[in-house]
Amino acid sequence: MASEQEAPELNRNLYPAIEPYSSGFLKVSDLHSIYWEQSGNPNGHPVVFLHGGPGGGTSSSNRRFFDPEFYRIILFDQRGAGKSTPHACLEQNTTWDLIDDIEKLREHLQIPEWQVFGGSWGSTLSLAYSQSHPDKVTALILRGIFLLRKKEIDWFYEGGAAAIFPDAWEPFRDLIPENERGCFIQAYRKRLNSDDIETQYAAARAWTKWEMMTAHLIPNEENIKKGDDDNFSLAFARIENHYFVNRGFFTSDSYLLDNIDKIRHINTTIVQGRYDVCCPMMSAWDLHKAWPEADFRVVADAGHSANEPGITAELVAANEKLKHIIKGKSA
Repeated sequence: MASEQEAPELNRNLYPAIEPYSSGFLKVSDLHSIYWEQSGNPNGHPVVFLHGGPGGGTSSSNRRFFDPEFYRIILFDQRGAGKSTPHACLEQNTTWDLIDDIEKLREHLQIPEWQVFGGSWGSTLSLAYSQSHPDKVTALILRGIFLLRKKEIDWFYEGGAAAIFPDAWEPFRDLIPENERGCFIQAYRKRLNSDDIETQYAAARAWTKWEMMTAHLIPNEENIKKGDDDNFSLAFARIENHYFVNRGFFTSDSYLLDNIDKIRHINTTIVQGRYDVCCPMMSAWDLHKAWPEADFRVVADAGHSANEPGITAELVAANEKLKHIIKGKSA
C-alpha cells in the first residue's frame, strides 16, 4: 500500500464551481445521442469523467475534481442517462456500445489521447475502455472499484449488505413478494420493464433508495432524496439492473482482472473507502493484488461516495500528482 509521505504539498480541496465553455449532443447510433460538455482550459490536458451507475449521469460538481487552469475537463452522460436521449433506454445499451461512444466522442473533440477518471461503475467502464484502447489513455484514476463479478452483485442485491443496513434493505426487499425473492435483480427486472409506468417508478424508487442510503459512511440526506426523483431513478435503476442482469456484457466473471496486462504500463491511482458497502474493498484489493504497480490508496474513514471528505481529498491529490508529472515532462 502506498504511503502518504510524498503527498502533503498536493492540493486536496475541490476546485471552485465552473461552467462549461462548450456543450452539445453527439449522435452515436441511429437511436442514441449523448450529451457532452467541456470546461476548464480549452488548451489544457484532456481528462474524461466516466460517471457511475450505470445510469447515474453527470453533475456540475464532477468538474471540481480537476484544476480548471490545467485540465480540459470532458463530461458526458452515457446512453439513456442524464441529458442523453432516449431517456432510460436499454436498447443498444451495452458496455461495448459505451466504449465505442467514448471513442466517438474523443474523435469528435479531436483529442489524440486523454486521462480517464471513473468511480464505481465508472471504474468498471474505465478499466474496460482502457483495456480496449490502451494507446488512447495517458493515466487512470479509479475510485470505489467495481469489477461486476457475481459475488459483488450478490453481496449488494441478494442480501449480503443487508447485514449492515437492515433498515435500508427491508423496503427494497419488501417490494418483492416472498416467492420471488430467490433472485432480486430478476424480480426487479420484471418490474422495471413492466408495461405499467407506475410499477416501473415504484421499483425504480426502491432500487435507487437502497443504493443512495448505503453510499456514504454517514448517511447523506441530499443523496437519499435522489430516490424520490422519478426521472433520475428510472434511468438509474433500469440501466443498472440491465447491466447487472447481463453481468456487464463481459465474456467471463474475471474479464477485467484477466486483461490487466494490457494496461499495466498506464500510470494509475486506485482510491477505495475502507467501509464501502456498495463496492466492498475486496474488489479493490483483488485489483491491487493483480496490479501492484498501481498506486493503491485506502481511505480509512469513508464509504463509497466520491463526495466523502477523505475520498475527495485523495481524488483531487491524484489529479494534482499527475498534473505535476505532466508539467515536469514539459518543462
